[in-house]
Amino acid sequence: MLLHINGESVNVPDTIKHVSDLIEHFQLGERFVMIEHNENILEKQIHPETKVKDGDKIEIVQFVGGG
Repeated sequence: MLLHINGESVNVPDTIKHVSDLIEHFQLGERFVMIEHNENILEKQIHPETKVKDGDKIEIVQFVGGG
């Protein structure tokens, strides 16, 4: 499946069905991330129910601390 992630075309396995699967695929589960799916910012609790399909636009923003 071809997704547009952070402005780049990325092929991901067809086994990825939901945003939560995508987060797991990229091993981001332990990090605080913000997901935008087709220009809609998603609340974390709906990641498991939000389906992804070929051609979707995904923005993934990771927050990091520092000083």
